[in-house]
Amino acid sequence: MQYSLGIDAGGTYTDAILVRDSDRSVVTSNKALTTYPDLIEGIKNAIDGIDDGYLEKVKLVSLSTTLATNTVLEDTGYPVGLILAGEHNVEKDFPTNNIIFISGGHDHMGEESAPLDMEAVKNFVQKVQDNVSAFAVSSHFSIRNPEHELRVKELITELTGKPVVCGHELSQDVGAYERSVTAYLNAQLLPVGKHFINAIIDEMKRRHMNARLIMLKCDGSVVGIRDALERPIESIFSGPAASLIGASYLAGTGTCAVVDVGGTSTDVSMLYENVPDLSEAGAVVGGWQTKVKAIHMETSAMGGDSHIWTKDKKVYIGPRRVEPLCLAAVKYKGFLEKLKSVVVPSRRLFDENIQPTKFFVRTEHEIVDLTENEEMVLSAIGNDPVSFDEMSNRLKKPPSSFVLSSLIKKRLVQAIGFTPTDVLHVLGEYDEWNSEASKLGADVIAKLNNTGKYELSASLKNRFARNMAFGLMSYLLPGVDATGIERIVDGKFKVKFDVEVPVVLLGGPVIAYKDEITSFINAEIIVPDHANVGNAAGALFGKGIKRIEILIKPVSLSDPDREFFVFSPDGRMKFDTYVQALAFANDHGRLLTYGYMSECGIRQSNVDVTVTEKHVSPEGWRHPPMESKITFVGVGII
Repeated sequence: MQYSLGIDAGGTYTDAILVRDSDRSVVTSNKALTTYPDLIEGIKNAIDGIDDGYLEKVKLVSLSTTLATNTVLEDTGYPVGLILAGEHNVEKDFPTNNIIFISGGHDHMGEESAPLDMEAVKNFVQKVQDNVSAFAVSSHFSIRNPEHELRVKELITELTGKPVVCGHELSQDVGAYERSVTAYLNAQLLPVGKHFINAIIDEMKRRHMNARLIMLKCDGSVVGIRDALERPIESIFSGPAASLIGASYLAGTGTCAVVDVGGTSTDVSMLYENVPDLSEAGAVVGGWQTKVKAIHMETSAMGGDSHIWTKDKKVYIGPRRVEPLCLAAVKYKGFLEKLKSVVVPSRRLFDENIQPTKFFVRTEHEIVDLTENEEMVLSAIGNDPVSFDEMSNRLKKPPSSFVLSSLIKKRLVQAIGFTPTDVLHVLGEYDEWNSEASKLGADVIAKLNNTGKYELSASLKNRFARNMAFGLMSYLLPGVDATGIERIVDGKFKVKFDVEVPVVLLGGPVIAYKDEITSFINAEIIVPDHANVGNAAGALFGKGIKRIEILIKPVSLSDPDREFFVFSPDGRMKFDTYVQALAFANDHGRLLTYGYMSECGIRQSNVDVTVTEKHVSPEGWRHPPMESKITFVGVGII
């Protein structure tokens, strides 16, 4: 008997799921808290919940991880030198100061626009090589002719031996600026990805797992380890992709909308006939527009760990994430007693940080670049949670809310507070942690708002479900005014939205919201078995998907019957006749598709390749097409 193991390292939890290969049924699963900054510990803890007898029979391990996303968002990637050849917009922002603009590049037909300034490249590389870990190269219209990028790459490799990423290797889409940013971000992730993957491989060896390792990409497809090492940028936002694929598998439907409730956010996405809805523009991460194909997703900053706080007799949910009171009561000895005797600060001071139910605890994150005030406040925070009142007594004055926010952003302090997870503990609909702690917190907030803890919790649960329904309808109705959607969801009219596709809920205790959501919309709501580890299932059941576009154009429009350029991911080639060019394009596209699938460990017999041709010519044109685009979509079953 053979098995496959799926692992998803999410924002709050790291999930593992074991599947029997013979019938693809779920055997067992386990959850563990995600560990920062080292995700490996959380992954080890998740795998620890799987019996060793199964693990030795695992033949495939598939990963989905927040590593690339967090690295870019936190700006903790390795330093990179960026070389831009040709007509780049120098007025735009770039993510590095180690940058040079040189002459070179090509036009839309792949003809050289200007000679490549190799001397400038050499001088720049020698100047910055000791300060960077890798290089990124982007040449104007390299998607039509990558010659200049490849020449620069060869020179850098000879001079330094350091990794070099070329823009044309990551995207064949038009957009020189976005392609250069994508190359840079990918280059800064190379050492991070290599360390992570090697650590996973070492852990598999330690557990005697002789298995093939693959990773989920942000478009819902899987990638072999060689490509994962070369293109770590493609794993950004693989979590939402994992939830989409996992929901489809667990619910047994190829068409569905998915609402994934995580710790920090609630994400909505969609799958139609087993194909994810992709964003045409590419993923935006850390404010940078990339050319990375990713699923189209709508996100709201309301998750299971969103901070619930009060001010001026109003109760807010989020947007910041905290550790739930119920979890903190399990982790920290004596925390429950602190909750029983909280001191309510002056209400005029209330904001998201200054709350009677909010506590702060030190992390093990490296301390860098602290101001004098930050050092002072941090000195009052130890390894056990402290309240605002306790810090005020230790410092002999109230700590600044601004400083507390800064310490949280620098990940030196973890905040603890009342959350939607606590709400469900109060209502008895979830009992993973300490319910008494949740009730104590709810009681404090309720009294500040002249209500009871159960009434408060029921109202908050309803608001959370309403947010899920609103997020879903906003996704399904692009371009429709948000205010109108809100008014219908809120029952301002005598109508309700009818959703014609199944809606699958994923996340820890999402079953608690199933009936509540139907009070806002009419929909078939599905909460599948193992919904709490749906992302891990998605990591495992992603298909091998490869999209390749090849373009054919005549070399000269003045003589359109002879000589044709073929533009492919491998560069520009010339053929004497259109028939030769078309035959090469069809053979080459399939060859590239099958080669990619082989890297993912997928046999050619398990790959289905669909080829579509689109020809463009003006009316009355009596020659071979002015432009032919041949698109290959390969789908392989793992």
